[in-house]
Amino acid sequence: MALNKTTEGWICGLVGVAIFSGSMPATKLAVTGFDPVFLTAARAALAAVLGALFLAGMRASPPARTDGWPLVTVALCVVIGFPLLSAMALRHMTASRSILFLGLLPLATAFFGVLRGGERPRPPFWLCSAGGAGLVVLMAALQGGGGFGTADLAMGASVLLCGLGYAEGGALARRLGGWQVICWALLVAAPPMALVALVLCPPSLRGIPPAAWLGLGYVTVFSMLVGFVFWYRGLALGGIAAVGQVQLLQPFLAFALAAALLHEAIGWPLVLTAAGVVCCVAGARRFAARGLPEPTRA
Repeated sequence: MALNKTTEGWICGLVGVAIFSGSMPATKLAVTGFDPVFLTAARAALAAVLGALFLAGMRASPPARTDGWPLVTVALCVVIGFPLLSAMALRHMTASRSILFLGLLPLATAFFGVLRGGERPRPPFWLCSAGGAGLVVLMAALQGGGGFGTADLAMGASVLLCGLGYAEGGALARRLGGWQVICWALLVAAPPMALVALVLCPPSLRGIPPAAWLGLGYVTVFSMLVGFVFWYRGLALGGIAAVGQVQLLQPFLAFALAAALLHEAIGWPLVLTAAGVVCCVAGARRFAARGLPEPTRA
């Protein structure tokens, strides 16, 4: 039985979030052997090769000239900005701590979706937003021994950039096609990323632990490409604000992976704080205006 577009959008969004849930633990593994800047450039350049093969195999038409700047925005936010800042942050924080910030990602996506759509959320939206942000700042300060350091600022900035890239890419996917958005964005970023990767490539690859290679492979294939194929299609079919709610599951899935793969202790305060953030984001979603243009090529 054929699925309607909304149901298919939610399913695609759920698959995308499940894939993204492994991004922080995988990045944490990767930075044990690779410099964060090299890691960002290498994952983008390698994923761009896969994206180019995908576009060629599907005989995709080039994007319109008017899609140029939106693709640049997506590239700067989700291909470069978020991976770089999160990798730098994970050099100085645990994966479970970074996952706490992901609880704000649905709100950031909704916020930029509101800005792009010209919607007017009711005042409770902003109250929920402030509550969620306050919980994250408080827990980060308490876990850090009373400090909110540079790594926390980098992680917070990465979430803002990711939210913008999600909203921009979701809107673009309605007319360009979900899988094409990330493939073309990867090609936009490919030249500078390939150059940076070549310049910063370690002089010797010996001694790099297998776990770091595994992390690089995951963030290249799944976090940088496959996850976005599902995610942007989901946003295009089901709507940025609506399908974005699926991200509320991401912190909990990521906590489980961090505990299983990295053997990080997940205390009740962290879990309860994440649950509080989820409640705040859910409330903000409820009071956010929604609108869904008909997708042209999802």
